[in-house]
Parts: sequence; structure tokens; C-alpha cells
Amino acid sequence: MRRLRPLLIFGTRPEAIKMAPVVHECLRRADSIEPIVCLTGQHREMLAQVTDYFGLSADLDLALMQPNQTLAELTARCFQGIDSALARFNPDCVVAQGDTTTVMVAALAAFYRRLPFVHVEAGLRTGNLQAPWPEEMNRRVASIVTTVHCAPTTRSADNLRAEHVPEQQIFVTGNTVIDALLWAVERERAGAARWQDKYARLGNGRVVLITGHRRENFGQGFQDICRAIATLADQFPDVQFLYPVHLNPNVQEPVRALLGNKPNVHLTEPAPYPEFVWLMDRSTLILTDSGGVQEEAPSLHKPILVMRETTERPEALDAGAVELVGTNVERIVESVSRLLTDKQEYARRQLDVNPYGDGQAARRIVDIMLQQGWNQ
Repeated sequence: MRRLRPLLIFGTRPEAIKMAPVVHECLRRADSIEPIVCLTGQHREMLAQVTDYFGLSADLDLALMQPNQTLAELTARCFQGIDSALARFNPDCVVAQGDTTTVMVAALAAFYRRLPFVHVEAGLRTGNLQAPWPEEMNRRVASIVTTVHCAPTTRSADNLRAEHVPEQQIFVTGNTVIDALLWAVERERAGAARWQDKYARLGNGRVVLITGHRRENFGQGFQDICRAIATLADQFPDVQFLYPVHLNPNVQEPVRALLGNKPNVHLTEPAPYPEFVWLMDRSTLILTDSGGVQEEAPSLHKPILVMRETTERPEALDAGAVELVGTNVERIVESVSRLLTDKQEYARRQLDVNPYGDGQAARRIVDIMLQQGWNQ
């Protein structure tokens, strides 16, 4: 039997982080699998940071990102680039992770060429096509044509069953982001001195780490988020608020206008993955609209306040590590204040077991791929 030849496609920083363990697991089993790595370049500079950190080399880089392109333009370029890659490499299957434009197009392009599609992190749902937008649509479309659904949790698997996905196509694997995080945090703790020097201004006190970038919060949403942070900075002058600010002007403008003059609010450039892992580990709590952070932070015993009205990751919400606060000024201020002043509440939000995985997801996913017989 010849080696399995999967085409692994990713294009954004979060995808690269979550696909890196799968690529490495494939390379570890070089006697039975020959991975082909294709980058779409949906996030250009941030993607390069992650691929360098994990030592990933691409067989093909489509370099699709163009300044100010629309989603429709990106989608069209993705179709052309990915279909050309499939024609060139003729893989046995296609593998992609999550809910980006890259994933949705990869799934459809594989379907058009009658190739099996493996969806890593399958089955996440909010039930609302507008939130997160356009990710909820992307993952639903991908699921329709997926051959193997690698669900991170039993809840995600149940979402797929509710959509009448055949049981034999659903596998609960855990989330590969935990595989990546556990490797990275061990490495960054060992080399913490460089980050401690860089962030000496934070001192030894409490730190609230903030991230925000979602399209649905552009405009009034980000203005309200910034007003809440400004209020908190005034109320807790001994707490440092660290905000690596996304490069999108829709984020930069309100953040710098409303928070730029607060002495205990530190606005920085977006942090590369290893630096951000250290910052999560260093923080007291995290205020975010990120999906990946909701999965990672419980492994570091950090409470998370999510600036969204819905989440497709309800497991940590049910366990108590996550609270949805939306973009409402009063809700954000009240919830952050409670965690900074109530030790019992803070301790209740710290999980001993992360519901999203145990660090073995990539091994399970590659096992499943090899069991399908696509290389016969």
C-alpha cells in the first residue's frame, strides 16, 4: 500500500496554529503518510510568524491576499488557487480546519473534484448566520460536503447529528489548539526572561489581557468596548490593561482615540503567537472576542470574558470559565470588576480540566485519516 497523500490547506494565523500539530503528526509518520502543505496566505505577515515558529514549510503558497479586497474577491481567488493546487498535486484527500473563507472554498473545491474532505474542528454552531459573520456560514457550507468530521467535543458532534450527518462520518478528537498550546507554553515558560524584560512596565501586579477584532463589533461595538476599558482603567489604577491592537483601521481608530491617554492601558502591536501564549499565561483574566482564546485559556486556568452575544464554544461557558458580556459598557465593567474583587468567584472560573482537549487531537485525526483506505 502506498503512502497517503493529503493536501493540508490553511491561510490564517489561527488555522496555522491549529493545523501545525496535524502537519507534524503527519511528518512523524513519514513511512505511511506524505503531507502536502498549501498556504492560501489569507493572513500574510501573521501567518508567516506562526509557520516559522512551528517550523512549517509549504509546498505551495498561493499568496491570495490583496489590499482592501472584498470577501467575494477573496473567495473567487481562493477557488482558482485551490483548484489549481488540486489539479497539480492530485492528492488522496483535502484537510482544512475551522471556518474561514479558505476552509469553505477548500471543502467545495474538493467536492467538485470528488475528493474526500476532512474537516478539523467540525460541528461548531451558534445557530445565527450573522454571528460570527461570515464564519457561521463558512462552516455550515463546509459540513455539507465533508467526508470526515473531526469534532473537538461531544457537543460539536451532537450538532452534526442534529443536521443528519451519518454517524460513521463523525469522530470526537479534541481540539488541536490544545496540542499546540501545551507545546508552546512549555517552551515560552522556559524562555520567559525575554518576555519579562519586554513587558517590565507591567510590573508584578495583575494584568487584564484584551483582544478584539471581530467584524460584527466594528463601529459602535468597539467604541463601547473602549469606553468600558477606560472606565475600568480609572477604577482599578493598580491593574495593568494590555491590549495588542489588531491592525485593521476599524479597530485601531477607536482604540487609540479612546484609550491612548490612559497610563495603565498599554496599546501594543499584535503579538506573535509565542509572545501571546506567554501573555495569556502571565495575565490575570482575559477580555476577548476571539474563538481560539476561549479554547486555550482554560488550560492556563484563566477566566475569559467574551465580547460577543453568542458563542459556538459553549463547553467552557457551561463549565464556568467563560462569560458572555457582549459589547455593553455596563456588563463589561461589572463582570471584570467582579473577577478583580471577588476571590471566590475568580477561583470558581478556573478549570482543572479543559473541555476542549488533552493534547492528543492530532494523533487521533491522523489515525482516522489512515483508517479510511483512501491510499489503496
